[in-house]
Amino acid sequence: MVEDNETSKGAPVGEGLSPSLRSAIGAFVVMDVMRDANRLEAAGGDIIHMEVGQPGTPAPRLVREAVKRAIDEGPLGYTDALGLPALRERIARHYADAYGVEVSPSRIVVTTGSSGGFVLAFLALLNPGDGLALPRPGYPCYRQIARVLDLTPVPVAAGAATGYAPPPDALAAAFREQGARAVVLASPSNPTGAALAPAHLARLVEAAREAGAWFISDEIYHGLTYGAPAATALAFSDDAIVINSFSKYYSMTGWRVGWMVVPERLVRVFERVAQNLFISTPAASQIGAIAAFDAIEELEAYKAVYARNRALLLEELPRAGFDRLAPADGAFYLYADASGITGDSAAFVRRMLDETGVAATPGVDFDEEDGHRFIRFSYAGPFERMREAAARLKAWRG
Repeated sequence: MVEDNETSKGAPVGEGLSPSLRSAIGAFVVMDVMRDANRLEAAGGDIIHMEVGQPGTPAPRLVREAVKRAIDEGPLGYTDALGLPALRERIARHYADAYGVEVSPSRIVVTTGSSGGFVLAFLALLNPGDGLALPRPGYPCYRQIARVLDLTPVPVAAGAATGYAPPPDALAAAFREQGARAVVLASPSNPTGAALAPAHLARLVEAAREAGAWFISDEIYHGLTYGAPAATALAFSDDAIVINSFSKYYSMTGWRVGWMVVPERLVRVFERVAQNLFISTPAASQIGAIAAFDAIEELEAYKAVYARNRALLLEELPRAGFDRLAPADGAFYLYADASGITGDSAAFVRRMLDETGVAATPGVDFDEEDGHRFIRFSYAGPFERMREAAARLKAWRG
């Protein structure tokens, strides 16, 4: 017999309870834009996705074939928390091949995408209340993950005045004056596409070393540069924490597999945290990731599409009024200062989606102070769709 209580009366279970303070973070706005774009698409709209940083290409053929074989050959259970030995060895060899840097496989930690890497790094390296220096503009999930973990984001301006590169003296001030105990920097950057020159990266690594702070290098867009290749922070310090992923260059976003390189003395620290939070990264994704390193010819063909898209949009977006663009050294983004068009980028991109079917991301996702003036366009889709987007935007703005 059910008692005559709140539940039996139909009131929601837990009514009056509140979510945790740690959950009071902002949305990942690009995902909200993608949700709205997908709804319009499902209703029959012809939507061009320039909002989410996701390749429009499948995982390479060798990756798909390797996973199909693995599925047929037996169960795919847990792996070591640090990852499959074969994958860790292959990642270590990648550093010798791509950068001329020797990294022991024992220092590789396979993660559930780069997102899992950021969670592990912040938990393993920082205490509640510690400051975390972050570039502004920058990837929004850095600051939101930090807030969930009771860390304090410390913004470091990296705007047009400095070529979208954080100045070493500003980073040093974040350590010295604002309580930052670590920094996360990406090169090439999301949202700007700007890449740090090796000498500049070296100075930033040195600023962290002098302050006794951790340097966390987000290298997820390595492989996607259109001039000089990107430098790894490991070239300047064995204490740097490097985070990378198979999502971008390797075109494996939905596979959720990434990696970290950590100092030898911290491997067991990361292993314990990973065991308890994630157990292990999905085995099928790890098997596919091993094969990804042998798919360079296909991946370079993908990159050639991005390069063609980039060249097109660098010419065409200014004709639609988006004529103040950040350096597009790498990744697959163009970050436009749209202050001559709008002072409310969030409202502007909503209207643009409704009226043109082109989805883009407002700068408020990347910069809480100045983002209302900026819009990010992702050019990771097929060339014909990028050309169509340019035509729609020119007609709309004309």
